[in-house]
Amino acid sequence: MVVLTEVCVDSASGAKAAWNGGADRLELCAALETGGLTPSRGLQETVVGVTDLPVHVLVRPRQGDFCYDSGEIAAMVADIRGALDDGATGLVVGALTAAGEVDRDVTARLADAAGGAPVTFNRAFDLVEDQHAALDVLLELGIRRVLTSGGRRTAAEGAQRLAELVRRAGEDIVILAGAGITPTNAGGLVRTSGVREIHFSARQPVQATLRFRNPDVALGVGEVRLGRTSAGAVAATVAAVRDL
Repeated sequence: MVVLTEVCVDSASGAKAAWNGGADRLELCAALETGGLTPSRGLQETVVGVTDLPVHVLVRPRQGDFCYDSGEIAAMVADIRGALDDGATGLVVGALTAAGEVDRDVTARLADAAGGAPVTFNRAFDLVEDQHAALDVLLELGIRRVLTSGGRRTAAEGAQRLAELVRRAGEDIVILAGAGITPTNAGGLVRTSGVREIHFSARQPVQATLRFRNPDVALGVGEVRLGRTSAGAVAATVAAVRDL
């Protein structure tokens, strides 16, 4: 069984590390500490230029819920078109209603803006009230892929739900398992759930590079940065799901 690996990155160095580690695809975003936001066009252009991997760009205008107003939706449509102009091969989006359902109208508008490029529905899917019903809606809308942990904190915890979703999706939509996937649990997750694609960040903490600190000013500069994508961690995770 071939298992495709997608690494979530937020920098050009992370993209190169994922490529060197053997990843099959990139999800590009900014501000991973918030769950990911739309990356700048400068970052998109740079990442597309430093690897030969397919790049799927996250389009999420702000952190918080996935219920968007008209201005945010217009910005997302523009961001989708800009990402495609800059070389993205796919888009990652998510939109919900206040009732905890997939927002059909907004999702359809975003998919239409993608103009046939593959669209992944992001982990907003893990916030819906009924994942089976939500999957049916996404199938109707022609969404290619769903990123999900099975509605749990990690994909490993949601493995049984992921298996249910894989069976329901059949060959019509890809279930992309993500959240907390490591070299240690990746193989077992794939065997238990039957997913054919996994999503992970392979990040390791790094020390901040700023040596001088002004103790009277707080600008979010801590001693340790969120982390940096590790080629070694990518390679270890890829190896864990190879030839299962």
